[in-house]
Amino acid sequence: MQASLSQKASYLARTLEPWRELIYPVTSLPAGERLGYRERVTLSMRWGDATGWRFGLLRHDELIAIHDCPVHSARVNALVALLRQRLPPQAELPAAYLHVAGAQATLVIKAKTAAEEPLQVLGGPLACIGFEGFWLHYHPCAGRRLFSRNGWKLLWGRARSEDAHGLRYGPGSFMQPVPGLHAAALEQSARHLAPGRGSSVLDLYCGIGAGLRRWIGAGARVLGVELAGEAVSLAAENAPGAQVLRGTCVQRLPQVRQWWAEQRGPRLAYVNPPRSGLESAVLGALADDLRPDRLAYLSCSAGTLYRDLSRLERSGLEVAAILPFDFFPMTHHVEALALLERA
Repeated sequence: MQASLSQKASYLARTLEPWRELIYPVTSLPAGERLGYRERVTLSMRWGDATGWRFGLLRHDELIAIHDCPVHSARVNALVALLRQRLPPQAELPAAYLHVAGAQATLVIKAKTAAEEPLQVLGGPLACIGFEGFWLHYHPCAGRRLFSRNGWKLLWGRARSEDAHGLRYGPGSFMQPVPGLHAAALEQSARHLAPGRGSSVLDLYCGIGAGLRRWIGAGARVLGVELAGEAVSLAAENAPGAQVLRGTCVQRLPQVRQWWAEQRGPRLAYVNPPRSGLESAVLGALADDLRPDRLAYLSCSAGTLYRDLSRLERSGLEVAAILPFDFFPMTHHVEALALLERA
């Protein structure tokens, strides 16, 4: 554990060298909780006449089976064991991927139809191992893009579940792998932003609304932007009263600018972009047009964070602190929360 955390801290210090003195120690889980934590998983599936179904990761078109992964939760490993035992062969079920989001499990089918009857009997065993919804997603072109807009079929159970913090989610929802650490990152963001009555929070890449709920609860006016339709619907459920726009952040910049211009009092921003970081137009808007009083930036790529912080500092924002979080124990990945304020 100490070697892993040291490696992550060294990586951040090298990559974010201009702010090295502002980087805090990595916040991680206790040693006994660093296994069996992962509940959001996508596994490739391959059928062999001698082996049956195998689940794992593809490397150069070779499947590396991980049927009992120590990082996956007991529920995920039990699901893989159940499906290996009960699924019909590929000739009847042209499955390509297994996707798990908490208590929701989905088989991605590379066809327009498949025999569903043999799968109907899985409801009881799935409930016994802790699942609440079981889906088929028909997507003949599934690959780098796992899901299409349509093709969802709920075979058993209910379409929504709740996580440990009471957030509703669905089968395609993005979920941070360690909810407790994500909550800690949001708490640190809230302390820095200090949202309250009279303030406004712009939440870009807002997901299912974990941050929106916190800002709304503090009394702030809130605008969220998210691309995924399921996430937009869930954000409205998880954060009643928040205004949520569907689309990319670039597409919604005109509405964001209009909303921002109408706000009075402290104007704050929280962003949690993908590994590619903020799009150039969004970064430029935050730096030159919107110019928030305080900003919290949760990043899963130190490289793009370096690029974006450099641009934001040139606009008059100063980095106050960088708080690393070990969202992916037992891997080389590390996330960092950068807290910025106007000079």
